[in-house]
Amino acid sequence: MSTPTADFRYSEILPTGPAAVPMRRLDIDGVDIARAEVAGTERTFLTIAPHVFSELARTAFTEIAHFLRTDHLASLRRILDDPESSDNDRYVALDLLKNAVVSAGRVLPMCQDTGTAIITAKRGADVLTDGADAEHLSRGVHAAFRDLNLRYSQLAPLSLFEETNTGTNLPAQIDIGLDAHGGYELLFMAKGGGSANKSFLYQETKAILDEQRLLDFLAEKISSLGTAACPPYHLAIVIGGTTAEAALKTAKLASAHSLDTLPETGDAATGHGIRDRAFEDRVLRLTQTLGFGAQFGGKHFCHDARVVRLPRHNGSLPVAIAVSCSADRQLVARIDADGVFIEELEHDPARFLPAAGTVEEIESGEVTPIDLDRPMDAIRADLSARAVGDRLSLTGTMIVARDIAHARLRATLEAGEELPSYFRDHPVYYAGPAKTPEGMPSGSFGPTTASRMDAYVRDFQAAGASLVMLAKGNRSVEVTEACREHGGFYLGSVGGPAARLAAECITEVEVLDMADLGMEAVWRIRVEDFPAFVVVDDKGTDFFARTRDAGLSLGRTRTAARDGTLI
Repeated sequence: MSTPTADFRYSEILPTGPAAVPMRRLDIDGVDIARAEVAGTERTFLTIAPHVFSELARTAFTEIAHFLRTDHLASLRRILDDPESSDNDRYVALDLLKNAVVSAGRVLPMCQDTGTAIITAKRGADVLTDGADAEHLSRGVHAAFRDLNLRYSQLAPLSLFEETNTGTNLPAQIDIGLDAHGGYELLFMAKGGGSANKSFLYQETKAILDEQRLLDFLAEKISSLGTAACPPYHLAIVIGGTTAEAALKTAKLASAHSLDTLPETGDAATGHGIRDRAFEDRVLRLTQTLGFGAQFGGKHFCHDARVVRLPRHNGSLPVAIAVSCSADRQLVARIDADGVFIEELEHDPARFLPAAGTVEEIESGEVTPIDLDRPMDAIRADLSARAVGDRLSLTGTMIVARDIAHARLRATLEAGEELPSYFRDHPVYYAGPAKTPEGMPSGSFGPTTASRMDAYVRDFQAAGASLVMLAKGNRSVEVTEACREHGGFYLGSVGGPAARLAAECITEVEVLDMADLGMEAVWRIRVEDFPAFVVVDDKGTDFFARTRDAGLSLGRTRTAARDGTLI
C-alpha cells in the first residue's frame, strides 16, 4: 500500500529568528540604494561597493583578535564567584581574564594562533555587487594579518607531500549563501588549530535516541575532548543531519551561538532543526562531573552547551561535536540600507576582574622556582623531587619547536645523525609565536597542543633529547611510559593566556635554526617566572590519569622573598 504524498511545505533547515545582538555602525561608505525595473516590476536594490567588504573584514578580524563577547567574560567571572569552583577553576578563569585585559590593549592578540579566517554569509535577494564578494572579503583578511601582530598559519600544498606557508594567512574559508530577506548578514570567525581539531563526527544509529543511552554516549565522547583546546569550552552537539558535513557545519555554527534562536519544537511537515534547552542543561551538568574542570581539575569544563536536533535519512544518524575555546573569537555583521554594522564586543574586560585581595587569594600557594640555565641533569634532579601537580616558576633558556621542526629533527635522527645539542641541553617548549610588536621582545606566545608531538617523544628521549617538555593539554600513555623509561618530564602551562605570557614572562626571542619555517622555526627564548606545573614525571605518573576528583594545586606564579615581596 503506497503512502500518499503530503502537500508541499517549505522551511529552512535552520530557521533562526532575530537575535538581540548589540551592534555599532562603522564609518564605511559605499552602500547605496538603486531602483530598476525587472520583468516589468519596479524593484529596489542594495548596492555594495567592493571596498565595503574589504574594510568590514579587516575591522572584524582586528576586533576578534583582541576582544571577546561580554557574555563570555561574564561567564569567566561567574567561575570566580561560584562557591563550587575548584581552586584550579578559579586560577584558570583569572588567568584568562587577565589575558583579555592585556589583549584589549590592541597590541598583542589574545592567542598566538590567530586562526583560520572563516566567513559565513547570507546575501539577500535585493543585493547587488560585482559578484566577487569572496575576493573582496579575502583582501580584508589579508590586510588584517599583514598590518596586525597576528600569525600566518595557512599552508599551501605544492604536491601531495610538500607544502609551504602562504605568508598571508590566506586562503580564508568563505561560504556565501542566498537569503530571501533583505541585506547582507555575515559571521566572522577566527578558528585556531586547537579547537578546530576537537570537531568530531560519529556515524551512529537510532539505538542512541534514548535519553540515558545518549547521555552515556556523550559522556564518553565529551571526555575524549580532553583539555588541549583550552577549556572552559562552549560546547555544541548536533544529533542528525541530512549529510555528515551538514551536521559538522551546524555544530560549528552552534558553538558560536549563531543558532540560539532556533525553534524548540519540531514540524513533521518541513523537518526543520530544533534546539533542546532542557537537554542542554543535562549535558552541562554532565560536563561538570567529568573532573577536567577549567583545564586542571574542577567543575567548569564548559561554559555552556548547545544541543541541536536535525532531520536525517532513516538509514543514517550523524552526531557532531564541536567546541569554541577560551579564544572565543567571532562576531556578526550586517550591511543594510542604514549602513555597515558590526557586533559590539567588550572593550573593557578589566571590569570583570575581582578586587585585588581576591586576586591575591586565588594566586596564593606554594611554588618552586626552577633555574633552566643549568645542565639538564640538574634540572631533572630538581623536577624529580617534585610531585605531579606541583607548581613551578621557570626562569632561563628554553628551545621552542613544534610540528614541522619535530619532523625535520626526526629525519635527522633517521639519517643516522645526532640531534642538535640545543635539543639535548634545554627544555623544549611546543609553541609558535605571533608577530613581534615593535619595541617588545615577543609576540603572543602561548603553548600549543602537546599531543601532536607524542609520536616523536620516545625516539627523541632515547637519543637524550626532549627530556623536559612544556606545552598544554594531556599526553598519550606512550609519552608517560617514555618519561618513566628515560627520566623525562612533561610540564603543563595554562592554555589560552598567550598575550599575558608575552607581556610578563618572555624577555628574549631569537631564531636559532630552520629559519625558513617562519613561525615554525626553532627559537631560543628566555623566560622569567613562566608558570608551569608537573603533569607527567620520571616515575610514570600522569596527572590526567588520576581520579576525576584529583586536581593540581595552582599557586602564585612568582616566588616570595623573605620580606614578602614577589621576586
